[in-house]
Amino acid sequence: MQVYGALLLLPAALLLATFAYLPTVATLFNSLFLPGFRGEPAEFVGLENYQLLIEDDTFWQVARNNLIYALGTIPTSIALALGMALFVNARLPGRGFVRMAYFTPTILPMIAAANIWMFFYAPQIGLFNAMLGWLGLPGVNWLGDPNVALASVIVMTVWKEAGFFMIFYLAALQSIPPELEEASNLEGTSRWSFFWRVTFPLLMPTTLFVLINALINAVRVVDHLFILTKGGPNNATNLLLYYVYENAFSFFDRTYAATITVVILLVLAVVATVKFTVLDRRTHYQ
Repeated sequence: MQVYGALLLLPAALLLATFAYLPTVATLFNSLFLPGFRGEPAEFVGLENYQLLIEDDTFWQVARNNLIYALGTIPTSIALALGMALFVNARLPGRGFVRMAYFTPTILPMIAAANIWMFFYAPQIGLFNAMLGWLGLPGVNWLGDPNVALASVIVMTVWKEAGFFMIFYLAALQSIPPELEEASNLEGTSRWSFFWRVTFPLLMPTTLFVLINALINAVRVVDHLFILTKGGPNNATNLLLYYVYENAFSFFDRTYAATITVVILLVLAVVATVKFTVLDRRTHYQ
């Protein structure tokens, strides 16, 4: 039976090893070298790349950008998704149409969504500046001003992700037994009190799942930066994974890109450890 079970697990184990563990080990190995140029072999330098990373002002700026991006997108997307789920879970006319409208941004490819928002943000012909003009206000260079460029990217991301997270909350809301609400109505409990004392605690497993997905999405941002800003102006919207891409394929310094990737993996490993050792137990009330 043990051999039979091992054979059943073998295909999944091979895929996991090929596409997860081996690339991770190779990335860690590459981060200990300097790239070889003109056919020369790579030079082993140990932790020198990590020392360069600590002294890299651009890396710390990018890391700070990514932290601001995560703090701007994660709680906003989750709160908006929960609010939309509560709204479309109620009995309202045209509920199916409203659900479809909320979910539509999710099914758009990120490149297509970025092109749509590029039109919104365009300085001369953009929708947002046209609306400001109607109000008699001056236009804003949404993607060209370092003070507002990152916030503009955050707004587009929230619009794109909130509908996706809403689906999980909606499914969780529909799994809550209606008897709980009926009992609360008999007790004269207010809607606000019922939400905080019953609904929200029952949604905590879903919230944790959405939180982890939102965190991963905040780290793996690349595609819409290609269309909107390419990390500019002056690295104001450059994020970690895009910085990895720049070093690997624009600057042809793949060992330094591997070093940044290892740091990202370590941070995600710490977050995953906290999740499984602390948050998971408290979330499921064990």
